[in-house]
Formats: sequence, C-alpha cells, structure tokens
Amino acid sequence: MHATDIGQLAAFALVLLATSYPLGLLMARIASPSSSTAWWTAPERGLYRLAGVDRDHAMTWVRYAVAVIVFNTLGALVVYALQRSQAVLPLNPARLAAIAPDSSFNTAVSFVTNTNWQGYAGESTMSYLTQMAALTVQNFFSAATGIAVAFALIRAFASRSSGAIGNFWVDLTRVTLYVLLPLSLVLALVQVQQGSIQNFDAYRDATTLEVTAYDDPRPGADGQPMKDDKGTVITEPATTSTQSLPMGPVASQESIKMIGTNGGGFFNTNSAHPYENPTPLTNFLQMVAIFLIPAGLVFTFGRLVGDMRQGWAVFAAMAAIFVVMAGCGIAAESHANPLLTALGVDGSVGNMEGKETRFGVVGSALFAAVTTAASCGAVNAMHDSFMPLGGLVPMWLIQFGEVVFGGVGSGLYGALMYAIVAVFIAGLMIGRTPEYLGKKIEAYDMKMVSLGILVTPMLVLICTAVAVAVDAGRAGVANPGAHGFSEILYAFSSAANNNGSAFAGLSANTPFYNVLLGVAVWFGRFGVIVPVLAVAGSLARKKRLEVTSGTLPTHGPLFVVLLVGTIVLVGALTYVPALALGPVIEHLQLGGTR
Repeated sequence: MHATDIGQLAAFALVLLATSYPLGLLMARIASPSSSTAWWTAPERGLYRLAGVDRDHAMTWVRYAVAVIVFNTLGALVVYALQRSQAVLPLNPARLAAIAPDSSFNTAVSFVTNTNWQGYAGESTMSYLTQMAALTVQNFFSAATGIAVAFALIRAFASRSSGAIGNFWVDLTRVTLYVLLPLSLVLALVQVQQGSIQNFDAYRDATTLEVTAYDDPRPGADGQPMKDDKGTVITEPATTSTQSLPMGPVASQESIKMIGTNGGGFFNTNSAHPYENPTPLTNFLQMVAIFLIPAGLVFTFGRLVGDMRQGWAVFAAMAAIFVVMAGCGIAAESHANPLLTALGVDGSVGNMEGKETRFGVVGSALFAAVTTAASCGAVNAMHDSFMPLGGLVPMWLIQFGEVVFGGVGSGLYGALMYAIVAVFIAGLMIGRTPEYLGKKIEAYDMKMVSLGILVTPMLVLICTAVAVAVDAGRAGVANPGAHGFSEILYAFSSAANNNGSAFAGLSANTPFYNVLLGVAVWFGRFGVIVPVLAVAGSLARKKRLEVTSGTLPTHGPLFVVLLVGTIVLVGALTYVPALALGPVIEHLQLGGTR
C-alpha cells in the first residue's frame, strides 16, 4: 500500500472514534428512563397523544416483542401494497408498471428487516413515490427498530430487579427524531454538495460520446462522392447515441441507507453510481456513516451499565476482528488476477476488475469490509469480481453474525449474546456460576442465547443446500463450479444475516429465490430479535450481584481475547466446510494458473 492508502485507513479510524464516542453518550441520554421529563423531549409528546401511547408505561419483554413484530408486519404490508399499485400512483415519471408479486414480497420483507436485498434495478423498477414512501421510510423504521431492541437489552443489564425493559414506541420515536433524522439530513446535504442529485425531474435524454456512424462521403447520382462549389467532399453528419438518465430524490435515500446500515440503492450499481457516491470524499464519509451508530452504541452500553470499560472491551474485540479481516481483504485485492494478467491486463495496481478507478483497490476493499461487517450491504464495487480470498472476506464477515460493529442495534445485541456465551464458557472452566455485569447467566438464558446465535447459520446452510439441490436454484448461477456455489452461499448468508449485498453473478430475481430469500430474511431478523428480548426480560428480573474475588473481570484484555475467540469459534467456524467448497477451492484452482 502507498502512504496515501495508509493515511486513509488511519483517518478512517480516527474520524470514526472521534464521532462515535460523543454520539454514544448522546444515545445513552436518549435511552435513559430519566430523560422522560427532559425539556428536549417536548417534540415527541404530541406524537404520543396522537397515537394514544402512554410514554411512562414500561413493557415486559413479551409485549415489547409483540409490538416489534406487529409494527414491522404492518410496515411490510404497506411496502408490498405500494409496489403493487405504483402504476396508478403519482410521482412515477417513467410510468413504471406494478412490480411482480414475488419481487414485491421479497422487497417488502427485505426493507422492513434492515436487509435491503434487491433483485431488481431500482431506477427502472421503482417510481419516485415507491422509493420514498416505501423504501426510504422503512430505512428509518428498520434502523430504529434495531436500536430500540439494543436499548432494551442494555436496560436489562443495567436494571436492578425489574420486569420491564422499556417502551418500544418511545424508543422508536426518540431514535428516529433525535438520531436518525438529524444525521441523515446532514449527510444528505453533504451528498448534494458533492454532486448527488435530489429532485423530482423527469428522466433526461443525454447525448453520449459514443459515435454510432462516422462521417462518410455523401454519394452522388454516379456513385461518386458529392462535392460543393469549392470542390470539398460533402460528408454525411456523424450520428451519436443517446442515453436516458434517471433522476430522483437520491441524496435523501442515500444518507439514511448508510446511517441506518440499510444498504440497497436508488440505482442498480449502488454506491458505484456517481449520483449515489460522486467523489472519494463521499466514499470516505459513507464508510464512516455505516460504522457511526454501531460503534457509538458500544459506548452507550458502557455509559448505561455504569462502567465505560465494558464498552471499551466490546469495542476492542470488534475492532480487532475488523482490522484483521479488512487487512486480509485489501491484501488479496492488491494482487493481480493471473487470468487477466495472462491476457495482457496491467496488474501493477492490483485487481481492478469490477472496481471504480476513482476509489481504487483500497477504497473498494475497505468499503466491502465495512459494509459487510456492519449489516449494511451497500457496495461500491462488485464483490463477484473480487479475488477468491478477497470475496471470502466480506462473505465471512457476514457469517460472523454481523457482530463486528454490525448493524445499527443488531451488531451490539449480537455481540452481547456472544459475550454471554464467553462468560458461560469461562464459568464452566473455573466451576463457577457465570455472571455478566452482575447478572447470573442461567439455563434459560443460555437456551435463548443459543437459539439466537444458531438460527442464522441454520437458515444459511439449509437454504443453500436446497438451492444447490433443485433445478430452480441452479438455474440462477452464471458461473458454474466453485464460484457458482460461492454466489449461492453468499446470497443466503447475506439474506439470513440481514446484510443485503450479493455476488452479482447470481440471477436471483426469480420466484424461487425471491420467496426463499424472503423467508430467510424474515426469520433471520425476528428469529434473533425474539430470543434477545427473552434474554433481556430474564436478566431484567434478576438482582445485580456484588463483584467478588471469584467474578470474572469483563473489561480487561483477557475478556477481549475470550470474546474474540468465542465469536471466531462459534460464529465463523460453523461455515468452514461450506467455505471450503466455494472460495477456498476457487483460490486453489486460481493458484494453479500462475
């Protein structure tokens, strides 16, 4: 790497830390029960009266879970209805038709669950109204849902024998009003200043630089070139091609898709499109925006449990895994593809296939690591064109369970589930009842934690097996062999872990994939949230125990190593046999061509 590349990585780390720490403290104030009477909560009170919500009523975990599922189910129905009826609704300048039922189902559950998997080209499928009222609105609500669940689990650790974990409607409202809206507004303005579009204009026809016919002499009646009075040969004018350029409210959707780790794109090429990601500066800011809230929530956790060292320990574990994985991805893409080199392609700058030259190898590989470590799914390069080990990095980061900072809310509550497993393992090693932050970890808690951790690997591996076993699944594979298997494995890893990115070689916009991926998306989200809330309810009822000489310290280097080991052993090694059939074999095959 060049000095500028190292400087970019260092700047990314410094800016992230400088912005996420104060944001984490702000979110701690928002999540604190004592903030109900604060002066800054005035804007939300009218909303509670309008909706008939008692903001002072704290919910049990069961009521909280029901509220989460009902709210998101209604959201999915609205998104589905808007897609199916967009042909007769306004703000549809290209007169796009209604979207097919299977694609509408997939998109509805995808955007509601913070996955934003897209099997279609947004600019040629979705009207402006659908992009705004369906997709952008759910970008806010799905992100707020994840943060709300994280708040509930944090309160459970911080509580002193209470059966309640907060009020979902209050958490949802506050996160949207005081976190997501302000941050997305600021980033949207920066996007517009840098060149992103934000309008409701009709599509525009632009003349391209491509010449479809050169200037040819105009033939006369005798077949010879015609000449003017001065003897100059008269030529036919050259004709050029035109291209229809989609317009639309791009910057507003782009900002919340990054801030809320939603992913998805207004355009088919996502953040590789100059209207979505116009400059290296926006590329850098988008990466920071993806990690901003997930990193900040770690400090929210430390503040609310009364010990910032706990937050730093979780942050250190996440950062250690991310640095290693991102470094491996950058190193893999910094090598030239031998198949292209054999064709005479210059490989001195690394593997540039499927990447934007304005971002380069480091800007593309780092973006891929960030977007898959955090349950975002936005892409500025085609992961399908990465080197085998370069493609392994984003795939494996997803399969970690997206706890390496992870999605907004989901990353933290996923990491805390692994932390519970870590202290349970430590308790077994020393023959002592495990404790975490003064709460005893008992049989019921471990059952729920195990369910929450294992539900996504089950979905990924079972659905992948089904797809490779049936004709409908294999029909979507563009590249046979190991890479084709990687495309399917990546798709279901992305869906069940609510990421949304893809190996683009898989043709997934078919009834088979739309339905099966939609099922994986839904249960990958709520199959984890419900056990997390069950653990929160159990922990909230328990009294906090005093620290003794036998208590395992959960804020030092030893616990960081234990947590990293637990995430790697439980969360990643589950997929090693499947990975061996895909990117590992492909790497070995590619090595034979050198």
